[in-house]
Amino acid sequence: MTTSVPTRGSVGVLLVGVLSAVAFAASGPFVKPLLLSGWSSAAAVMVRVGIGGLLLTPLALIALRGRFAALGRSWRRITLYGLIAVAGTQFCYFAAVQRLPVGVALLTEYLAPVLLVGLAWARGRRPSLVVAAGAVLSVLGLLLVLDLTGGVRLDLIGVLWGLGAAVGLCGYFLISAAPADGLPPVALAAGGLLVGSLALALTGVVGLLPLEVSWAPVALFGGTVPWWVPMGVVAVIATAVAYVTGIVAAAGLGSRVASFLGLLEVLASVAIAWLLLGEVPTWLQAAGAVLVLTGVALVRADRAGREQIVEIVPPVTARS
Repeated sequence: MTTSVPTRGSVGVLLVGVLSAVAFAASGPFVKPLLLSGWSSAAAVMVRVGIGGLLLTPLALIALRGRFAALGRSWRRITLYGLIAVAGTQFCYFAAVQRLPVGVALLTEYLAPVLLVGLAWARGRRPSLVVAAGAVLSVLGLLLVLDLTGGVRLDLIGVLWGLGAAVGLCGYFLISAAPADGLPPVALAAGGLLVGSLALALTGVVGLLPLEVSWAPVALFGGTVPWWVPMGVVAVIATAVAYVTGIVAAAGLGSRVASFLGLLEVLASVAIAWLLLGEVPTWLQAAGAVLVLTGVALVRADRAGREQIVEIVPPVTARS
């Protein structure tokens, strides 16, 4: 029995890309109740990526069949991916979510393409007019999202954690854009998730980061549920399912289109946080979100911009 692969640009693959963005979006809203109940950011990330990595391992082994030497050739890339793109980025994002509304934290992280353009500019590569306009729109939009007029209490430490996640996301883009050397994307994702989980476990053992967990029921859905319900959503849906569907979408739609679909993650995350946590953005923040997403879209759409940020549309989508 043969399995047909959806053609590039088909409606089926498009829906898979949308599913991937929505699945990734569930991460912040569902992990926040865990963080508020006593889980530390490091522990939440360790469990999330550890379970996600284990679930992806069988798929990685199937993809690697006959090409296991690629693991040896790519061990540095997998290690960096796990430490920076997985552990570092997600730890900073979860720390930001603990102090900021989910949408604000995610939009701050999404400034990564703008940071990469700034880095390229600092190295003497002047951005095109479209890219420069996109960068300006994104920065102005973030200022509106942060609501510096005082309508929303601004947590500076949370913003700094969000910017840390943006720096980690820059690392993700750069590492993902490196030559694959025969390593399938799902193997990179699985290996990186497992490395990230192990790294966080080691930091907890030596006392660098607190690994605090709580087995108490979590406030969710207007009542309380066992802790493993939100963690299951985060680890299975927002990690394993999100990565697999993201890979399928990138293969079927092309990395550029899949990358634009990834912007739906922000909108879906805000919607889920609204329904789940009651985090309602102000009109000013909503306008800022539109500017941020428009700016990022302009940066990604321009050919010169894509070259300057080292093809920031890698085959594995998203991040948070």
